[in-house]
Amino acid sequence: MMRNLNLKADKKTRPLKKRGLDLKDKMKSIKQNSKRLPKILFIATYPPRECGIATYTYDLNQALKNQFEDSFEIKICALKSNSDIHDYENEDVDFILNPDSLKSLTVTASKINLDKHIEMVMIQHEFGLFNNNKEGFLNFLKALNKPITLAFHTVLPNPNKDLEKNVKNLVSIAKVVTVMTKSSADLLINTYGVNPNKIEIISHGTHLVKHQDKSLLKEKYHVSDRKVISTFGFLGPGKNIETTLNALPEIIKEHPEILFLIVGKTHPTLFNQQGDAYMHSLQKKVDELKLTDHVQFVNKFVPLPELLEYLQLSDCYVFSSNDPNQAVSGTFSYAVSCGCPIVSTPIPHAKEVLRDGNGLLFDFGDSKKLATKVNGLLNNDDLRQHMKMKGLHASSTTSWENAAILHAQVFLKQIGEPLKLKYKKPEININHLLNMTTDVGVIQFSNINTPDIESGYTLDDNARALIAACEYYKLSQNPSDIKLIKKYVNFILKCQRDNSLFLNYVDKDKKFTNQNYDVNLEDSNGRAIWALGYTYYLMDEGIDLDITLLQNIKCTINQFNLKIQDFRSPRALAFAIKGLYYFNLKMNDKKINAIINDAANKLVELYDFHSDKDWNWFEPYLTYANSVLPESLLFAWKSTGEARFKVIAKKTFDFLISKIFTEDSISVISNQSWLIKGLEEKRVVNGGEQPIDVAYTILALKEFKNIFPIEDYDDKMEIAFSWFLGNNQLKQIIYNPCTGGCHDGLEAQNVNLNQGSESTISYLLARFAFENQ
Repeated sequence: MMRNLNLKADKKTRPLKKRGLDLKDKMKSIKQNSKRLPKILFIATYPPRECGIATYTYDLNQALKNQFEDSFEIKICALKSNSDIHDYENEDVDFILNPDSLKSLTVTASKINLDKHIEMVMIQHEFGLFNNNKEGFLNFLKALNKPITLAFHTVLPNPNKDLEKNVKNLVSIAKVVTVMTKSSADLLINTYGVNPNKIEIISHGTHLVKHQDKSLLKEKYHVSDRKVISTFGFLGPGKNIETTLNALPEIIKEHPEILFLIVGKTHPTLFNQQGDAYMHSLQKKVDELKLTDHVQFVNKFVPLPELLEYLQLSDCYVFSSNDPNQAVSGTFSYAVSCGCPIVSTPIPHAKEVLRDGNGLLFDFGDSKKLATKVNGLLNNDDLRQHMKMKGLHASSTTSWENAAILHAQVFLKQIGEPLKLKYKKPEININHLLNMTTDVGVIQFSNINTPDIESGYTLDDNARALIAACEYYKLSQNPSDIKLIKKYVNFILKCQRDNSLFLNYVDKDKKFTNQNYDVNLEDSNGRAIWALGYTYYLMDEGIDLDITLLQNIKCTINQFNLKIQDFRSPRALAFAIKGLYYFNLKMNDKKINAIINDAANKLVELYDFHSDKDWNWFEPYLTYANSVLPESLLFAWKSTGEARFKVIAKKTFDFLISKIFTEDSISVISNQSWLIKGLEEKRVVNGGEQPIDVAYTILALKEFKNIFPIEDYDDKMEIAFSWFLGNNQLKQIIYNPCTGGCHDGLEAQNVNLNQGSESTISYLLARFAFENQ
């Protein structure tokens, strides 16, 4: 069952602690409402027209809407030539342009120029769209008084003089030119003489996919006993599907169970001219080659969810285009995003994406070579798995979310007045947390989005999951969600041993592992107390835990308190302070205040020893979970009233902020390179930014914002959260809105695709921080 919580739609789920806006929020709201958002106009085909450019433009528009808010407004100037019969009734469509008509070109240019809110125009260019009136279209562009970005979907090599002149004229009018492959950029530079500084490479977007079990999908589509190869898209001679049909007899010799899926209907333009003649020719060839039992036509425009399932159940995707000048293929991109191993003709897109073993290439029309490649791939399970993972890593960088970010960077350069990007917070979605949770607790790791039960469980993850479950319940007020809270509480309680301390590592069979005795578990113990203390406090928020469970939490914390005096880890002390602060809001016990005071004094002693004029910190380095240290002193001050705790908390937190924030982004301390006192200038960051450090920073910022409201901590909360959404050094999204999971880290060149518990829960904790403000 889907567990998306639409906070905007269902206001009853939102606690009403904050009855109104503070002055700063009101001023922001007034300023935003008084200013019209800049418009960016796309000139392109658009649904309901069925063509690759229309699909691309729609997907890009949706991605921009999902990724940003209160930043800009996308509008469409939809192309409709004399032969088109569809109507545009989409609210995004402001203008309709007939590129075949001089009158339409003239009138539309005038309308665009008169709209003062249109800040730039982006043309999705394919030569076939404008070939009937090249001169008229060129004059149309010249007439526009807006900055123009030209998105070339195809760049042709070896141009004749007329084509070269046309491309150069188009480029001369544009301020920016975007292409989808490096080979297209190289063509523009070396063949057409385009200035490299004018070119931006933005790969064709790919869909983030919730990966499903192949065997279950094959069962769903009644192909459980078959090896499946597939191709899809609008059908036409350019697809050259005959090549695959001619290869099938050789493939059948080694794989008699083979099934070739041809997914898609005849291209609408071709259908208007010839009907289904091409498809009939394919069906005739199937009969001639006696392939009826091995070929299946899915003759329809397949909805995206169904298409992604077809691709995921396929053992191999065949791309057989016979056009060596085809720069990029949207259908190819879909297959890559599904982790489907690919055998392709060597179009530029394929040569770039499938290099280094990511896929296999065969010559145009070479059925014999295709059969050899497909057989070799179907015979090698390890090779298919290798290609799947390589493809998934390659496609993660080109997701539509990331394409939206790169397009927004182009908009920033083009729009005349300063444009500030505001990333849109996704709806709260705990689906992946639920998928990772068994009857025992939350599993530690995942393979992509599939829980890895072999990794077992940890106290750390279940403690964080308990806090996330409590935050979710505060919003949902759904009694069934209390079961999730109880599950995580019971896991934590079972980890406490007779010596009052907790063990951390539990295997899939619910047995404690030897790893518990090889590492220091103080930090894990601190996190357990943080989670239990917070849960105990939330009894007043309506969390109806049975009396026995509450008494067990109380007893567990009190037993732990006998041991905390022996703790030395600053982070363990900090987490424990947070938990004991919340616990004592219920208990109001002077002894607990004394424990908090003693733990905080240990942190102060560390600060006094290591700090100096240029280093306001507790240690001679910044490592992981840094923000919890100053945050805990703020809790200690609230608990004890000791002013020095508050002063040091503010000094150390501001010091930390100065090291990880720039004006509009955050870069937390990497687990590959700690920040060492005195060696700040020599530190080289090479990936290793973790979601958990961003989340802890956001939680701390929220606490400091409440105590110091005139500071800019709330702005920094927004900046830090945007790290998950792509405002980071790679300009790539870390959160996966398709699954509700969060990728495991930002590496030097890529995002770690696994969506383990720590990262997913960290994202949720960060997202919950923006509720109940």
